[in-house]
Amino acid sequence: MTLEDIRGERIKKLETLRASGHDPFPADVNEGMPIAAVLKNFSKIARRKKPITVVGRLFAKRGHGGSTFADIRRGDEKLQLFFSEDALGEAYRLFSDTVDVGDFLEIAGTPFTTKRGEPTLAVSRWRMLAKSLRPLPEKWRGLQDVEERFRKRYLDMLMNDDVRQRFYTRSFLVRTIRTFFDKTGFNEFETPILQTVAGGALARPFKTHHHALDIDLYLRIAKELFLKRLLVGGLERIYEIGRDFRNEGIDATHNPEFTMLEAYAAWWGEDKMMQCVEKLFGTVVGQLTREGLMTGAKEFEYDKKKIVAKTPFPRISFLDLLRQHALIVDYDGETRDSMALRASRFGIETAPHESRGKIADGIFKKICRPHIINPTFVVNHPLDISPLAKKIEKDSHYVRRFQLVVAGLEIANGFAELNDPLDQQGRFEDQQKMRAGGEEDAHPLDESFIEAMEYGMPPAAGVGIGIDRLVMLFTDMHTIKEVIAFPTMRPK
Repeated sequence: MTLEDIRGERIKKLETLRASGHDPFPADVNEGMPIAAVLKNFSKIARRKKPITVVGRLFAKRGHGGSTFADIRRGDEKLQLFFSEDALGEAYRLFSDTVDVGDFLEIAGTPFTTKRGEPTLAVSRWRMLAKSLRPLPEKWRGLQDVEERFRKRYLDMLMNDDVRQRFYTRSFLVRTIRTFFDKTGFNEFETPILQTVAGGALARPFKTHHHALDIDLYLRIAKELFLKRLLVGGLERIYEIGRDFRNEGIDATHNPEFTMLEAYAAWWGEDKMMQCVEKLFGTVVGQLTREGLMTGAKEFEYDKKKIVAKTPFPRISFLDLLRQHALIVDYDGETRDSMALRASRFGIETAPHESRGKIADGIFKKICRPHIINPTFVVNHPLDISPLAKKIEKDSHYVRRFQLVVAGLEIANGFAELNDPLDQQGRFEDQQKMRAGGEEDAHPLDESFIEAMEYGMPPAAGVGIGIDRLVMLFTDMHTIKEVIAFPTMRPK
């Protein structure tokens, strides 16, 4: 029988229900007793020998002549039901003829325990709350096509307990992060998603048009420049958790829309922000461990690698990693072309407009980063790939920037924030030259942000943390699609 045949049969059952005076989608709902509460207190409830009401989705149906056992599930708990023709009469026949696995039901029944010790409700009344017109995937086969799992995540969650638990973990993780920043004296604010200039990161934006104003707008690639405007406005500890959008490739760690936390603290340097990130990391791991959502506090596994999260996290310079793993001994002595030649030997393609720093960053990502297993801060990056960070005073070709890398994943990126408007203007102009040369990811010139800085921005440190990658790390998932409820997919 095809899917359309099954759907047609279920529509006939829906019509049968309506013809018998039953509304398959009633407006009034009796929530009843949660199944989890029924199971927790089953012995006590059963001794009362009084009917109770539960609601949920039917997940199994086993007929035996004039009786049927069925399983109803609500949330993560399920309860066995017993339907008897002797007890229900015509209502039993209507149940047998019209109810399918996947339907939502309201059940009134008396609790009892079967000979096998199974908590069960002897059904005295049932009502359809929502009729399913399509069959659920078979429990033992599930969704075999991985892409189909992502396209129909609702079925993936419904049929796979591990997937559902993963998203509970994600929700708990985000809540823990919010609580941490709230208790640390930060306040959460919202910044625009639609922006006239897509700034705050080196990335290609999505573009749209607002008809009433007749202007082009961009989906934000970062929250940074508007949060820094709040620093100018006198708000000293601020953060935001929300979606960013980048019109770039899709791979194991990148999705066009993703969730980022950005936090900024006036009067902090990058050292204090790194300490804050260490404390946050330990807090999240500890809370997840206490909730039983991951095993191990100071040690856990990712991709069969043992992660030791011992503080303080080591700090290794960007150049030291290039020396150690890519054998680039004298980065300052390299030219743009010699760096491109080195990249080609590692199988990394480069474009004529790419700067020496960007090529080096590509080498770092492919050759160096996979070697970093335990939480490590990579510090002191080249200036040309860090247009919003303060320069190192003793060496102005590098900036006071850090990245937290764990198990080869970049988890966080932060720096001492540049607050010199003239320096920032010059950096943006340099980025414009790169853009004119073909570098689409170069940072645009944001004159309104420069104007805000000219009113005075306090010394500050900031950090961006990839929520999706953090969930990947703590749930041992190796593709970002597994931790985003509805990842971006090519339409079928």
